[in-house]
Amino acid sequence: MRAVITGTGCYIPTIKKENSKFNENQFLNTDGSSFDTKNTIIIEKFKSITGIEERRYAKSDLNSSDLGFFAAQKAIEDAKIDPEELDYIILAHNFGDVRSDAIQSDIVPSLATRVKHSLGIKNPNCVAYDILFGCPGWIEGVIQAKAFIKAEMAKKILVIGTETLSRVIDEHDRDSMIYSDGAGACIIEPSTSSNDNGILSHASQTFAKDEGYHLFFGHSYNKTENSNTRYIKMHGRKIYEFALTSVPNAMKFALDKSNIPINEVKKIFIHQANEKMDEAILKRFYKLYKMPVPKNIMPMSIHTLGNSSVATVPTLLDLVLKNKLEDQTLEKGDVIILASVGAGMNINAIVYRY
Repeated sequence: MRAVITGTGCYIPTIKKENSKFNENQFLNTDGSSFDTKNTIIIEKFKSITGIEERRYAKSDLNSSDLGFFAAQKAIEDAKIDPEELDYIILAHNFGDVRSDAIQSDIVPSLATRVKHSLGIKNPNCVAYDILFGCPGWIEGVIQAKAFIKAEMAKKILVIGTETLSRVIDEHDRDSMIYSDGAGACIIEPSTSSNDNGILSHASQTFAKDEGYHLFFGHSYNKTENSNTRYIKMHGRKIYEFALTSVPNAMKFALDKSNIPINEVKKIFIHQANEKMDEAILKRFYKLYKMPVPKNIMPMSIHTLGNSSVATVPTLLDLVLKNKLEDQTLEKGDVIILASVGAGMNINAIVYRY
C-alpha cells in the first residue's frame, strides 16, 4: 500500500523583515568583542552567501501552534476531508510555543494536541503527538505517516511543520539573520489509484558521535545579558561541510532504493537553509551520477522567506503545487525528491511520484 499526499497548506507570517532592518544591530564576535566591519558590509556578505533578502516573522499574538493550525486548516481543505476522520496528527517543531514576551518554551500540552483542539476535533482516536528531529522534522513525520499507512494502522494523517525561530535568536549573532517563522502541512492517505504515485522510498539518518552538537542552545554573544537565557547557535562551517557530503549520499540512497533513474527526477525540494549550501549539495548529488545539474530543478523560497526550519520544505512544496512560484510547476507522474538536514545532526530524503 502506497502513501500519497492528498492535500497541502502553508502559513506565511505577515511581518516582513528586510536585510536593511539589521543595520542598527550590534553584531559581536563569540567572545563579545565588536566587529571592525560595518553592518552594511556584513549584511551584503550574508546575502551573497545565503541568498536571503528578507524573512517573515509571526505577529506577537501568534505562537508556533497557531501557525501550525492555520497551515493544517488549508491542508485539510485542500484534501477535502473531514478532520474528524484523522487518525494521527504528527507535528514537528524544535522549540515549542515561545511567546514573544517570554524566554521559556511551552510544550505542555503538546503542540499537536493544541492544533487538534483548535481544529475542534472530538474523535479521541485521532492521536496527536510532537516529534523533535531538527529541521528535517516534517519530512520525518511524513516518513512515520508512510509507516502507519503501510501497516494499515491509519487512513488519514495530518503532518505539520511549524516554527517561530524569531523568538529564540540572539540579536548580537550574525546568524540571527538566517532564521524566520512559518508553517507547512499536508494530508497523507493510502493510494486509491492504480497509478504508481506516492512515496516510493526514503532514507533517514542521525549522525551524533562527532556532529551531535553542530546546532545547540547557547549564551548571547553580549556578555552583559542574562546568562540563563539561551539562544539558537550553530557551527556554520561544520554544518556546511557535513551537509555537502552526507545529504547527497542520503538522497542517492533513497533514489537508488526507488529504482527510479536520475534523469526522471523533475524537482528537488531541499531544506531552505542557505542558497550556496543547497546549490553545492545539488551539484554533489548529480556528480555522484556523473551528470550536470539540470536547469530549474531546485525551487527556492529562501530569498524572501528565510529559514523557517521544519516549515521550509512543506511550505516550498505547497507554493509549487499551488503555482505560486514563478517557473516552477509539477505535473501528474513527476518524480520529486524531498530532502533536509538539521540539528541532531539528522538527515532524511523522500522519493515521491506526484
